[in-house]
Formats: sequence, structure tokens, C-alpha cells
Amino acid sequence: MSSTLHRRLLLPIAAAGVLGLVLAGCTGTDGGGPAASDADCGPYEDYGTFEGESVEVYATIVDVEADQMVQSWEDFESCTGITIDYVGTQEAETQINVRAAAGDAPDLMIIPQPGLLQRLINDGYVLPAPESVEANVDEFWSEDWKGYGTVDDTFYAAPLMASVKGWIWYSPSDFEAKGYEVPETWDEMMDLTATMAEESTATYRPWCVGFGSGDATGWPGTDWIEDVVLRESGPEVYNEWVAGEVKFSDPEITSAFDRVGEILLNEDYVNGGFGGVNSIVSTTFNDAALPILDGNCSMHHQASFYEAQWPEGTTVAPDGDIWAFITPKIDEGAGDSVTGGGEFVAAFSDSEAVQAVQTYLSSDTWANNRVELGGVISANKGLDPELAGSELGKASIEILQGEDTTFAFDGSDLMPAAVGTSSFWTGMVDWVSGTRSTEEVLTFIDSTYP
Repeated sequence: MSSTLHRRLLLPIAAAGVLGLVLAGCTGTDGGGPAASDADCGPYEDYGTFEGESVEVYATIVDVEADQMVQSWEDFESCTGITIDYVGTQEAETQINVRAAAGDAPDLMIIPQPGLLQRLINDGYVLPAPESVEANVDEFWSEDWKGYGTVDDTFYAAPLMASVKGWIWYSPSDFEAKGYEVPETWDEMMDLTATMAEESTATYRPWCVGFGSGDATGWPGTDWIEDVVLRESGPEVYNEWVAGEVKFSDPEITSAFDRVGEILLNEDYVNGGFGGVNSIVSTTFNDAALPILDGNCSMHHQASFYEAQWPEGTTVAPDGDIWAFITPKIDEGAGDSVTGGGEFVAAFSDSEAVQAVQTYLSSDTWANNRVELGGVISANKGLDPELAGSELGKASIEILQGEDTTFAFDGSDLMPAAVGTSSFWTGMVDWVSGTRSTEEVLTFIDSTYP
């Protein structure tokens, strides 16, 4: 697969010089360019060749994922002569403000949320993306994704990797044994829940739910609400809600709480083995789904990362011990809607080498190289889903690549911190604990908006 690249943006470099360097780089001769060892330089020819130039890439990605990131551009480095200096630290989200203000910003940063990206853009630190990057995004990404990298009609940052939230985990063998069908609509899921509840015992309920997460307790509940707001009211209302233009106490958000409450606030539906609705807050999110393996619950709502939470030896596959279906649509005739997360690549400098790296990271070539190494997925439409390291990864990519899929970034990550990582979380705790009514919780959250 080839990258879309507008040569006029990465050049001018003297044409003869470029040709000589490309040949040297890809044949391993001593013509002044880097030796590409065993790399196939075909996919990288259009990027040009650079002698002795380096580009710093800054990110929060560390450990094994950082090693895989570095590996994903080794051939690009060999064939172009650009050295990519990767600096990974979990403090990057806070340190970028210090570095940018001091005039020491990196060349590129992989930014894990649109809110931080927009703040850096508004502070004047991030440069608009070159046309070569925008061309890649127009070809390989949906308008939803492009929109998160756009401010005031100017495009700044291409998306990179992605995650999918809203999976419903279940046991395929349990469903088969009891004759249950995977629901395709919300109403079908509620009918299935009611059927399961007829078999309730002292230890069994249809759903297992856990909000516990230390200082972040409550966040799993926000994911439930976000999934329903998107599916019930659509992306326009969702975006207005995230921006504070639609209030929590408005009918659309109240309706989402009511719909989610039909499950989470129903003693017949939740946490049989843990102690009912009152146990939701004390049950940790990472332990909440485990009763599925023991037959003490049948379904659990959680993001794709939960695949790594199952005990060693658990097979996650359509015919395995555990599998998942995406939270069903509410309108049977609507397209797929998913919430999730992702990263964006922003530039703080615009040398030709920086633009070459930025363009490569927005390409289908990079997406395929990185996903093949394992552990991540992307919504890049040029990505081959078969390269994903798991069945769930393949399913997630296929959803993200769907022509009628609407993607919405995790709402609480986009809201002001006083709401998204504070009152929304604590409001969910108060709601399921019965400390406050739905109306009182929504009024409280509204009162915390800056």
C-alpha cells in the first residue's frame, strides 16, 4: 500500500541530489546517504532522502509500546536518512506546556487527547499540518477523526492510533447453551436482559458492573452515558453536550441517564454475586467482569482494553471462553456509532524532515507497519484488519473503518477537567449509590462547569 504524498511540500531539495541520495540509501552504496540494510525502500521513495537530519518525537508512550513505536519507523529512517529521536515520558502531557513556553518544544508530539491539542493550538504553539498530511487524512480517515484535529477550519494534526469503547463482554458457550442470540438493537438487549433475569438467583444477575478505580472511581459509568447519548441523540447533540452547549439537565442527557438506569439501578439486573446495585461503587472495574467465567453474570460493558484483564489462559474469540459485541444501536435503521479514544500528531516546527516524518505517520504504510507489531489498532482505512494481533482487534478495526460508522471521542476526556474527570465521575457514584436522584445529579454536574 502506498502513502499519499505531495512531493511539492517535501521539496524543493535539488532533484539530482535527491535521486542520488535515494539510490544510495536504498542500495547501500557510499553515495552519501544512509544504508538501508534489508529494508524495502519502495514505500518510502516519495519522502525524499535527508543526510544527517534528526526529528524529535515526544509522547506519553513508554515501555514495550515505546519499543514497538521505534521499530515501526526503522525502515523509514534507513531509507530516508532521517534519525527519529523518540522521547517517551508519562509526564509529557504536563511537560509539553513547560517546554513550549520555554521555546524548547519538540518537533512533533503524539498527543493523547483532543483537549490538550486544542489548548496548544490556541496558545499558538502548534503549526498547521502540511498539505501532504491533510491529503493522507482525507484519503484514509473519516471526517469525524479529521474534525478532532481541526480548529477554526484550519487542520493541524492527523490521528494516529485508536481504541474502541462500548464493548459488551459475554460467554459464547453460555449464550449457545441457553439459546441466547447476540442482540442487534438496544431493545433486543433489554429483552434479553429481562429473559436472563428470570433465571436470577442469590448469586446470579444478567449484568456485572464495577465503578471502582481509586481516585478515578466512577469513570466506567461515564462510558455508559456517553454510549447512549451518541446512539440516542446523535453526534451533533453529543458534540454540543461535550462543549457545554447542551446541559446535563437537558432532556437529551436526562433521557440517556434514564435509559442506562433501567439496567444499572435495577436490583434484578445487576451484581448478584457482589451484592446488587449498592456494590457497583465498591466493585473495581478490573474485577467486575470475572463472574462471567463462573456463570454468575452474563454481560459486562467495558472498552477493548479489557481483553488484557482476563485471567491467563482465557481465550478471547467468537468461539472462545469470552467474546464481545458492541453496544447495540437504539435506532435499528441507524449506522454504527462508537465511542473511543486515540492520539494525534502535532508539529511545533516545519522543516522538510519534520514534514516527512509527519506525513509518514499519517499514512497507511505506517498504520500497517505499527499494527502488525501488535498491541494497538488504528482507524486508518488503508489498514489491513488481518494484521491486528487479536480477533477483537480485527473486529474493532472493521467497525472503525465502516463507511457508516460515526466515531465520537470519549466525552469526559473532552470536557473541562472540573467536569469530565471530577463531577461527572462523582456524580455517577452518587447516582448509583442513591445519594442523589437523577435530577439532583445532573443539576450538580451542571453547577461545576467553568
